[in-house]
Amino acid sequence: MAQISLEKITKVYPNGFEAVHSLNLDVAEGEFMVLVGPSGCGKTTALRMVAGLEEISRGTLRFGERVVNNVSAKNRDIAMVFQNYALYPHMTVGENIGFALRTKKLPKAQIKEKVTTAAGILGLSELIDSKPGQLSGGQRQRVAMGRAIVREPSVFLMDEPLSNLDAKLRVQMRAEVTRIQRKLGVATLYVTHDQVEAMTMGDRVAVLRAGVLQQCDKPQALYDNPNNLFVAAFIGSPAMNLFEAQITEGATAVVIGSQRIELSDVVHTQRPGVRSYANKRVVLGIRPEDLPMASGSESSTLVGDVELVEALGSDVLIHFAIDAKRIEVEGAMEDEESSLAPVMLQRAQGVARIEPRSTVVNGDRVRLSVNPIRLHFFDPETGEAIVDSA
Repeated sequence: MAQISLEKITKVYPNGFEAVHSLNLDVAEGEFMVLVGPSGCGKTTALRMVAGLEEISRGTLRFGERVVNNVSAKNRDIAMVFQNYALYPHMTVGENIGFALRTKKLPKAQIKEKVTTAAGILGLSELIDSKPGQLSGGQRQRVAMGRAIVREPSVFLMDEPLSNLDAKLRVQMRAEVTRIQRKLGVATLYVTHDQVEAMTMGDRVAVLRAGVLQQCDKPQALYDNPNNLFVAAFIGSPAMNLFEAQITEGATAVVIGSQRIELSDVVHTQRPGVRSYANKRVVLGIRPEDLPMASGSESSTLVGDVELVEALGSDVLIHFAIDAKRIEVEGAMEDEESSLAPVMLQRAQGVARIEPRSTVVNGDRVRLSVNPIRLHFFDPETGEAIVDSA
């Protein structure tokens, strides 16, 4: 077993394009680290450098105490699981799983033992003599994982291994992959563009944008305390509501369009930097679940006009409009790359997650409760979170 340590890892292609910029990341022994970001952000390039499939332009890569920059891929003691299963169709499940062991010319008895153990871990024991063509997508992916497991590597690398599966099977396989990784206790670097997948699987999640690490933390910490607008907009489904707002004189309240939310002392204790934005513009962020229907006794509310109701069974999403300006963060929802500076839209449309079986319908005017402690504040120019005093 070994930890993975990336120290200022950079990848620059011959045409001058910098795909990964000075990436610092440590994956502890047994840790499941997820690298997430939109398409083209450099996450697969980073994984390929760890695997030895891509040359490192600058920086140091270590497995444990061993520097592996110039070590060939086959000598790095890694196992990779790809998006494409790449199984041999003429071989059985057992033969596919044990292929790497046969190329190493291990004794047949040892190969059989390792294959049987891996098949048991993956729930493939009854399919050991089946061919890939007889398997479902999820079963094929488990076979691909089996090939990695039997090698008993010090490091697991996974590149979007679930993206070819349908939605229901992806959810099931997320739990399977996590369970297997926990059982094996191997340092794992997992790449995905799916932030839900990242949040549900990772011990920690590293968010990458345009080759630059934006934030790395436990999933809940990323969700509750995003470092900047990109992380705030990228992490969470539905995404965080972002509105142009103004902090009042004395920083006693925040104004969104024609509506005002009072800021208690608790807000200033948690985010003392807000005081320095008195009489200044900010970007105000509110998570959809932090906008429940008001019961009538709340001191802080947001009034909006319902434009769409999505009944999901377990809860209800309402899309509402208010007389303010909405902020879009380029690249958070699309595959484009830009600065952290937000883009302003003239009509603010937000999303609130409310209680199930709600009677709200399109066209209703609703009052949504706002807990000032759950508000997020960002600098409109830099996109950085406003937390500490300057």
